[in-house]
Amino acid sequence: MKKVIFVISLIVASVTLASAQHLAYVDSEYILKHIPEYTTAQKQLDDLSTKWQAEVDKQYEEIEKLYQAYQNDQVLLNDDMRRRREDEIVNKEKQVKDFQRQKFGFEGDLYKERIRLIQPIQDRVSKAIQEIAKSENLDLILDKGSEVAILFANPNLDKSNDIITKLGLKPNPSLAN
Repeated sequence: MKKVIFVISLIVASVTLASAQHLAYVDSEYILKHIPEYTTAQKQLDDLSTKWQAEVDKQYEEIEKLYQAYQNDQVLLNDDMRRRREDEIVNKEKQVKDFQRQKFGFEGDLYKERIRLIQPIQDRVSKAIQEIAKSENLDLILDKGSEVAILFANPNLDKSNDIITKLGLKPNPSLAN
């Protein structure tokens, strides 16, 4: 709720000050679709994620088999053997959860790989945006593709194609949402 109020306040403040400022917007998703390295990086990240998820799924299947075997043998096991089998299942579940956290968690391997692959591309885009802003004397550039909702945007204010051109690429309107 606080976030919504903040965004609405930001938009109202922006509209109020719009007469004194030079505004523009970009669509970062549209821009990133034009960068081949970004598409390649996304594919690598998706492949890595799929590979790790398959490993997790496989380990959970093994745990399920252990649990089923335990269920079938439970009547035949003495207390000590039953406890050992339960501990084995619990330990394997803990290992899988640790693996998931290591690969997919906050600051996990997937996050680190995303930073390694995507951050340089985002830095290039950011630099191009700043250069366009300076060269066209813009005070504020909003991102149409982010969480900030833009209810209406004059297409004349869209600088996405300028950014794509600044990055040395050719705008392709078919990549727009």
